[in-house]
Amino acid sequence: MELEFFDKIEQLIPVLRGEDQHMREAGHIVAQSIMGGGILQAFGSGHSAASAMEICGRAGGLIPSKQIKEPSGGLYERIEGVGTAFAETWDLRKGDCLFLISNSGRNPLIIEMALAARAVGAPIVAVTALEVGKHSTSRHSSGKMLWELADVVLDNHSVEGDAAIEIPGLPTRIAGTSSIGSAMLVDQAIVFAIREMVAAGYVPPVYMSANVDGGPEFNKQYTARYADRLYRV
Repeated sequence: MELEFFDKIEQLIPVLRGEDQHMREAGHIVAQSIMGGGILQAFGSGHSAASAMEICGRAGGLIPSKQIKEPSGGLYERIEGVGTAFAETWDLRKGDCLFLISNSGRNPLIIEMALAARAVGAPIVAVTALEVGKHSTSRHSSGKMLWELADVVLDNHSVEGDAAIEIPGLPTRIAGTSSIGSAMLVDQAIVFAIREMVAAGYVPPVYMSANVDGGPEFNKQYTARYADRLYRV
């Protein structure tokens, strides 16, 4: 039996390398935000939450980072007004930077969160399937797509519907590539951000694994500095 999914990802990696400049631009946004006293915030609705989790609150990642969790878990992402109401409880500030992750980039929830971020003046890094988005229609009354509202777009190059493998006799494709593609893009962007900060003489607070001796104590001294930002919506 062939390892079809491995083959798909091996084909995808060189394509993602082509996003080099955009990853650097995203990293620059993060670096400037953190050095300026802001925090990184990330949101993905439904399965896209995995990419937000990838860069928030994890070993080797930035301590001043927060995954935004919408209470319904994306259940109402296609209903207009939900994102606007949710944004009223959201502690997003101009000095922060925001990763918004949505493969389609067309649903009202993600559009309204992007519009709220633009109103505040926080820069947006969109993680999406760009060509799919450009050939899709918005489900929001503004007619806007996520990629149109972003300062930087990280294209995960997934196909329409995400699933990438066809099996004879099965009416739908299987095995989505967006999670792996998006994780690679956002992780590399954070690497660029941290390198830029260190090169500027600023040592960013980075989580040490809690499973390493001394890790919890190391992390505690830094999380206390950001407690008022990290533990609020």
